[in-house]
Amino acid sequence: AMRSIEREAPDLIFLDVLLPDEDGLSLLKKIKQSHPEIEVVMISGHATLSMAVEATRAGAYDFLEKPLQKEKILLLIRHFLEKETLQKQFRAMRQKQFDEYRMVGESPAIRLVEEQISRVAPTNSKVLILGESGTGKELVAWAIHHQSRRKNTPFVKMNCAAIPEELTESELFGHEKGAFTGAGETRDGKFLQADGGTLFLDEIADMSLKVQTKVLRVLQDGRFERVGGKTTLKSDVRVIAATNKNLERLVKEGKFREDLFYRLNVLPITVPPLRERREDIGLLLDYFVKKYCAENNRRPVHLEKQVVEVLQNYSWPGNIRELKNLVERLLIMTGAPEITVADLPKHLFQSDTVLEEAVPGSKTLKEVRELAEKQYILNCLRACGNNVSQTATMLGLERTNLHKKMKALGIKKKG
Repeated sequence: AMRSIEREAPDLIFLDVLLPDEDGLSLLKKIKQSHPEIEVVMISGHATLSMAVEATRAGAYDFLEKPLQKEKILLLIRHFLEKETLQKQFRAMRQKQFDEYRMVGESPAIRLVEEQISRVAPTNSKVLILGESGTGKELVAWAIHHQSRRKNTPFVKMNCAAIPEELTESELFGHEKGAFTGAGETRDGKFLQADGGTLFLDEIADMSLKVQTKVLRVLQDGRFERVGGKTTLKSDVRVIAATNKNLERLVKEGKFREDLFYRLNVLPITVPPLRERREDIGLLLDYFVKKYCAENNRRPVHLEKQVVEVLQNYSWPGNIRELKNLVERLLIMTGAPEITVADLPKHLFQSDTVLEEAVPGSKTLKEVRELAEKQYILNCLRACGNNVSQTATMLGLERTNLHKKMKALGIKKKG
């Protein structure tokens, strides 16, 4: 029987309690131990209550008594298939969510973030996620939720910077009918919507001091009232907050409550900017290209090697969001099966390194201009695989003029 299971890989098995060579209940236990995903329906002509209980404890899907009735068997199979279909749809949905929000990268910087996520996720503590705009702070918040005991509960998010100050309280705590002009009916806020789950407060530094005071109370005892209401409500939520601003400085300036800061800053996680994890850019490009092509039923698109090199040398002020938008724009504007250096926007070849390293007073304006020119030409040469003709075209120069410029700047042609 076990060899047949290995060979056929069934989804559902009908198993008699009485077998010629083995006890059916013993075989059930073996099947569930080696293949827990297979459902087993036990069959018996002399069933007892204790036998049915033992089969259920061993993992039986159902228990049928002989003589078997065709209608019962067909109904059981139909219910099994419906349940299996729903489970597959749920698994597919969860996998899609995981793929959508998974951390992409193998750099030490991103591995540290993943390690921190693994440590904080099982706890119920508040988390403060810090990082520049576009680094993926929401992704980190969702990953924490997904790996926590609350993963099958609501994940509710609110961007504090996107809501007008006068509506923030209503958005967070809800409001009673008639509480203000336009409040035509009683409405639950984010804290009730997230009850039992996770509430992600993005850009929390933009929250007014008045609202901060009310949020602090909820964090202390989980209690609040709707706007215009007198009934005290209670909500069990795990709060994860994020900001791209320096909260400690805002506390000193009196723009952010110190007690709220300490309430939120229990487990801080800093998400690194893309320029500090350049080795992940190739993996991110591959991920975004494949994702876009799959979502738009487009054939796979190849990136020229020099494209990756150029993008790895760019500073990415907009971080991952900027990279994602660039990939989408390139794939929309380029119908070819390959994206080349010529398809890239000109600003990607500019470098801030020279200007960042030039200490005021250490160089004349002419020297800084020459250094910037040299760096830009080197970037273009690298992007074109050191092909001078292609580089000249990219720079809008004659090949001979580029040679003269390279000689004057001390750039030696490679290869």
